Formats: sequence, C-alpha cells, structure tokens
Amino acid sequence: MDRLAKLLHAFETIGIAADPIALLGRVLMAAFFIHEGVDQIADFAGTMSYMAGFGVWPGFLPLVILAELGGGLAILIGFLTRPTAIGLAIFTLLTALFFHKDFADADQAIHFQKNVTMAGGFLILAAFGSGAWSVDAWLMRRSGAKQ
Repeated sequence: MDRLAKLLHAFETIGIAADPIALLGRVLMAAFFIHEGVDQIADFAGTMSYMAGFGVWPGFLPLVILAELGGGLAILIGFLTRPTAIGLAIFTLLTALFFHKDFADADQAIHFQKNVTMAGGFLILAAFGSGAWSVDAWLMRRSGAKQ
C-alpha cells in the first residue's frame, strides 16, 4: 500500500501546474466550438439545410451559433465558465441526440460518443471552474471574494 500511496502522491504533484493545464484544457475545448460557430456563419444556408434534413427547425441556427461561438469564446477566456459549461454540456448532448443517433453508422456512433465525452468534460469544468488564469478568477480577485 505504501508504494501505491507514493505513486498517487507523485501524480498529485501535477496539481502544481493546475492553472496552465486548466487554460490549455479550455483552449482545446473552446477551439472546436469557435471553429464550428465560424463555419456555420460562413455556410449559413448550408447549415440551415443540414438542420432541416434532421428535422430540426433551421430558425434555431442563430442560437446554435451563439452557443458555439459565444460559448466557445467564453470558455476560452474563462468568463462565466460554470454556467457556460453547463449550457454547452446540454447543447452537446442535444446535438448527439438530434444529429448522431444512427448507431448503424459507425461514424455517427463515434460522433455520439464524442459529444457525450465533451459533455462530461464540460460538467467537470462546471464543477471545478476555470482556474486562476481566467477572467472569472480575475473578477473574483478584483472583488475580494473567495473562490
């Protein structure tokens, strides 16, 4: 047991770099959503057609762009991270349910699993916050409040 405790302790030292790791995690999570939001603006009509093909009202597209581009940017800078992460977790689960439910298609099954995994990452972000290198942390320090 002593060896296991030492091993676990060694991995806990990763916590020393928690703030840059949290920033990197936010950058990686945000990049996907920002890219998708920009792509949907660039091909607005095509995206509306794609949505309609799945029985989703194309009028939702501005909200989708807001969620992806706006939510991605908020996660990137760490602003309103917890509520944004919860919103994006719900969004990714809804996307999986509406667009990736054809499990006979291996590609769609992988996309479904990817979305569920991203939702899990967002829930972890909601639970633990954005880290010290974020607008949220800066605002908390500025206000004198404890995190």
